[in-house]
Amino acid sequence: MTWVRPGVRGPPLCGQRGGWVSGARDCLADPCNGGPPHSWQLGAGPDPAAGREPAPDAGSTSPAPAASPAGAEPAALPQPHQQCHRPARHPALQGQLAEDAHPPWGWVSRNGDANPPWGWNLSSLDLHGCSRLSVDVLVDLAEGLPQLSRLGLAETQANVQVLSAVGSCCQRLQELDVSHCKKVSPRALRYLGYDPLAQSLCCPMLRILLARGLEPSGDGGMVAALAFLLLALPRLEFLAHSAVPDALHLLHGWQLHSTGDAEGFPSLEELTQGRGAAPGGPQLTLPLRRVEEVEEPALATIHAICPQVEEAGVWLGDNPGPAGGWELLCWGHLARLTLGCAGREGRVLAEVLPLAQSLGPRLQTLALHGFCCRDELSLAALLASCPNLQAFSTELHPPTDTDPDGEIPDEPSRWDTNLLPRGLPQLQSFSLTLVSTTGTFLARHGLALRATLASLLCHAPRLRTLRLLSVPFPLDSVFETVLAAPGSPLLELQELSLAESWVSSRTVWLLLASDSCLRRLDLSHCRDIHRRDYDSFLQAVRKQRLDLDITWE
Repeated sequence: MTWVRPGVRGPPLCGQRGGWVSGARDCLADPCNGGPPHSWQLGAGPDPAAGREPAPDAGSTSPAPAASPAGAEPAALPQPHQQCHRPARHPALQGQLAEDAHPPWGWVSRNGDANPPWGWNLSSLDLHGCSRLSVDVLVDLAEGLPQLSRLGLAETQANVQVLSAVGSCCQRLQELDVSHCKKVSPRALRYLGYDPLAQSLCCPMLRILLARGLEPSGDGGMVAALAFLLLALPRLEFLAHSAVPDALHLLHGWQLHSTGDAEGFPSLEELTQGRGAAPGGPQLTLPLRRVEEVEEPALATIHAICPQVEEAGVWLGDNPGPAGGWELLCWGHLARLTLGCAGREGRVLAEVLPLAQSLGPRLQTLALHGFCCRDELSLAALLASCPNLQAFSTELHPPTDTDPDGEIPDEPSRWDTNLLPRGLPQLQSFSLTLVSTTGTFLARHGLALRATLASLLCHAPRLRTLRLLSVPFPLDSVFETVLAAPGSPLLELQELSLAESWVSSRTVWLLLASDSCLRRLDLSHCRDIHRRDYDSFLQAVRKQRLDLDITWE
């Protein structure tokens, strides 16, 4: 049998959000072109999961997959010097892709046979948003692609039957996304960790499971299901769901009897014992490396049960938490931290300084949102405490007790760039947003912030992305100081956003005359940039043949 490829890749599958078989684009090179033997093969095959629990919405009219002949040997993958053999579309996809002129799976057999050879090596498949693919098709794909290490099923019809197939057949799976799947129930999630038919644990290599936006059950079933996965998946490093902190609290408090264990699955007690933990005995710990949406009162619990956390997202209230709360954030391996203020007033930025000084050189990413900038030098002190930052983002509010009629200091003709003498040599992304809806930033805040920016930009040689949003102070003098500094700062800058900030055309002309690698410049709603300026910028870009996209409105 000979399989031929009639055309090239066409529009996205189902005409929806992407849906490509990732790999032709990312990591799965074509063996016919000399790349590694990762194929795009899709098709029907034997049903190794016969007898699996049926889906509530069973009733698809997709044709049944044809079984492979008994004793048939799997077809060998083509070598680079051989003729490339390609399978036809899955038969269940024929009608759904009929209107696509050039579907991405456009492989056909010369004799019309729809059964492809076995031995697939596809390792990454993303079906995000392909909601028209039936349950039968998704099950066939899971059963026929045992080599998958990454699978995206977000916003699809995935349900208990599909996840059961994934759990029992995709034993090499490392990353799975089932976010916003309306048919994924708490019971369906359990099939990712345990196969009731085989009475054995599943997905032993799964590290990342994204389950955002799943409908919570009113009886606490989702919390129990997440606790089940945390215990059943031995290598799970990140479980994305808003109820994960509740599941961790349940496990840490040994509240295992009130969960109502699902029939056919081991109880939480049995799984806990399998990890060698017991009440009053060895403490239960989990291998999670990343936690998010943790509220401040739950820090002690998360810190105790997840000692290996490297990335954390924490929500803080208006008032400081219990004594020692900040110390609980000092995980031994913590390198990426996001702190958000959930209250109306926000916390003072200076409160973060002891934490930043404690974490010190370990921090690679720091994001601070909703903090109040009462001390004008707190931002500079914070940055100086984290010399190895690679990405920094903050959203600052002015203090509510500011006096706009206070003394206004004189602005220097050129900014001192020694405020951060050591600089941030690893910094690649910096974002600063000043939100003045709750008050007004004083002039002394403007002087300190601009001096901090001037020093930062002069001592961040690897900076590629810079966002200065809604800055109510003139920034022209900052860029004049930086672009005139020795060493040619901003040489690697590729993306610059100054939306809603106080900047004039003078800064843009300096940037156009510099030797930077700027590719995107956002000047949206800059009050001192006018239409005639924008037209002049575009003309200069065309004349100099720059690869630069400028946005203005």
